[in-house]
Amino acid sequence: MSPFTGSTPRTERWRHLRLTTHGGVATVTLARPEKLNALTFGAYADLRDLLAELSRERSVRALVLAGEGRGFCSGGDVDEIIGATLAMDTAQLLDFNRMTGQVVRALRECPFPVIAAVHGVAAGAGAVLALAADFRVADPTARFAFLFTAVGLSGGDMGAAYLLPRVVGLGHATRILMLGEPVRAPEAERIGLISELTGEGESATRAAELARRLADGPALALAQTKALLTAELDMPLAASVEMDAATQALLMNGEDYAEFHAAFTEKRTPKWRGR
Repeated sequence: MSPFTGSTPRTERWRHLRLTTHGGVATVTLARPEKLNALTFGAYADLRDLLAELSRERSVRALVLAGEGRGFCSGGDVDEIIGATLAMDTAQLLDFNRMTGQVVRALRECPFPVIAAVHGVAAGAGAVLALAADFRVADPTARFAFLFTAVGLSGGDMGAAYLLPRVVGLGHATRILMLGEPVRAPEAERIGLISELTGEGESATRAAELARRLADGPALALAQTKALLTAELDMPLAASVEMDAATQALLMNGEDYAEFHAAFTEKRTPKWRGR
């Protein structure tokens, strides 16, 4: 995303989520614990806009996405979203569904790693938000439920039919998206849906530790790795290796590459600058 801004000022307060930043690590918390952090129209829009702002500012080097209370996110609010969409016309519905997809794209395209800290339920849109993260750190209470067919909609919502087969394979993805049955932590770890399974109640702590490790690393190299992982999903091999070659040539001209050599020669830890 471009770092250049126009006339719109930086957002000082986000009404539908909580943001904290420390030392290059941002933590975004879905904070409606009384509703299991169910998403509203405003929450989707805030996530979309926040990710764009953080991407432009380039001060964040890793992001943790978490949920307050008993679970990660129970999906779209039944009353505030599902009830409201019944009164919308096709143009309005298309605008809404495009917005939810923009959130997923923002998670995949932001130039920093995103770690979802999952405990309890991650259902519907909440499951897709976790899926769109680069890492899913979960504790044994975690359960992922892609419930779209249970409400009469396609299981391929918000990019789920694109992302899930690439994470767990077509067979598992077909079963999960069609049946909508919960995938609990042990199975999720077995099929690769979870990046790391922690002890109970430890997902947030471990996600923060992983974010710190990533934030202290070579930010530009990590950003380019993330970009290539996304871009090369649908590329033929010839195009992929050419993109890899161009990317490496650019990074070899960077300060971090020279810093590694200097640190190796001087037998010290590299001081990464993300350049």
